[in-house]
Amino acid sequence: MIGYVTLGTNDIEKARGFYDALLGEMGAKRIMQFDPPGFTMWGAAMDKPGLAVTPPYNGEPATVGNGTMPALVQDKRANVDRIYAKALELGGTDEGPPGLRSEEGPQAFYGAYFRDLDGNKLCAFKMGPAD
Repeated sequence: MIGYVTLGTNDIEKARGFYDALLGEMGAKRIMQFDPPGFTMWGAAMDKPGLAVTPPYNGEPATVGNGTMPALVQDKRANVDRIYAKALELGGTDEGPPGLRSEEGPQAFYGAYFRDLDGNKLCAFKMGPAD
């Protein structure tokens, strides 16, 4: 259902460096780039969901959406931990360390929350029982 999610940035080169490294941890790569304005999208393939960053089209500063949060699905809890650690290593900030957010079981939610260099909030998560 989701094709891609776009986040605003005020420094496209810094954002590209952050997401090249962070999303590279998940096997994603740049699959689209337009210069100018700097629109850049990462994904596993063009027919899979992607994540993009761009300076706002209207020329105004990018701001963080209150309540906006892309969530990056992982296949193992250890990958949630790894993505969270990588985000912080790259200069992102903590918004909630990795951990179980519900009861253990088939609908368990294991997630970690962080902000990118522009302040956009993201989540890495794994649904289901411990692996």
